[in-house]
Amino acid sequence: MYILRVAERSVTSSAPSRLAYIDWMRGLACVLMFQTHCYDSWLSGTARKSTFFMYSQLGGTLPAPLFLFLSGISCALIADRLLQKGVAPSGIGRRIVRRGAEILGLGLLFRVQEYLISWGWAPWSDLFRVDILNTIGVGIMLMGALCWVVFLLSSEPQRRVALLWGSMGAALVISLLTPLLWTAWQPRWLPWPIESYINGVHNLGQPQAWLFPIFPWVGFSFAGLAAGLFLLSEWAHTKGGITFAAAGAGGVGLIYFARWLDARPWQVYPVYDFWHTSPNFFLIRVGLLLVILAAVYAWCRWGAGQWGFSPLVQLGKTSLLVYWVHIEFVYGRFSILPKHVQSISTASLGLLTIFVAMVLLSLARTRMKGRGAQVVSWLRPVKAG
Repeated sequence: MYILRVAERSVTSSAPSRLAYIDWMRGLACVLMFQTHCYDSWLSGTARKSTFFMYSQLGGTLPAPLFLFLSGISCALIADRLLQKGVAPSGIGRRIVRRGAEILGLGLLFRVQEYLISWGWAPWSDLFRVDILNTIGVGIMLMGALCWVVFLLSSEPQRRVALLWGSMGAALVISLLTPLLWTAWQPRWLPWPIESYINGVHNLGQPQAWLFPIFPWVGFSFAGLAAGLFLLSEWAHTKGGITFAAAGAGGVGLIYFARWLDARPWQVYPVYDFWHTSPNFFLIRVGLLLVILAAVYAWCRWGAGQWGFSPLVQLGKTSLLVYWVHIEFVYGRFSILPKHVQSISTASLGLLTIFVAMVLLSLARTRMKGRGAQVVSWLRPVKAG
């Protein structure tokens, strides 16, 4: 998704490959998203009952947390860069909030586009569906607000550490409140388009698992912010690859700790829903994200992640574009295969087609952007003397 690449380029200009793992990780999220959407849209009723489909949809639980987690890492990069430049706390918070507002605006525009393309059979309520782009935008705005407050209240030497603890606290609070806001504390007094951002209720009266409300999803953004600040710490800079090994080990520990908690006999919440609202499942997924982060870093630094051209890195560079375009050719009116009637082999061929097409589209976008930059540079006036 849109991960504030301008800031990433400025951070990595001196060492272009240092953060290639972020693009690779984002590209991995794109591929997992493609397979989830393709099989969900195209497979027949019989094929959907197979073990293959079950595992494909299980893989589909990862893209949204990955995109949100990476948005948090990118916000950490931006905040750190602006702190080094001596930008005032209000300026840092304002810039990040503005970036989030831009993405939220794109998410709303995407919903309008989908509604217009589906004119005649899409319900008007689809205009207010809380999709992943909306949530990424809101999450970045909330992270910007947290940066603003924390940096104002803390002294300059302690700002990064204070923000690290604040982001971990925000992630924990979001995960702990989610079961209540989906059940006993459901804010029914809010208009449903607003309440849907809290718990994904849409216009259906009860929270919907297929939407992406703030609770619990933005918790992954704050977890990514904390991870990014850890990776940018002085300790991390001195330890190098050991930092990522520590992150991976911490992720494994978090998974086992959450499983231990879930096995306890006590019940804290009035309604227990492990797969959708449980804080224990949230911790397991954060742990898994940390393990993936460590593995992808190792793959890109010591493995084949950067041997020549990497399709995943390329997809990661234009993740917003490929997300935007592939939806219409998988779920929309222009689907490349008839929906809900395909075999696994035919749908897999369609998935390969989508993958290749999106890589080619990404390459075209990158080249066009590069040519645009060259034109701007050529047109820029040269100072005399």
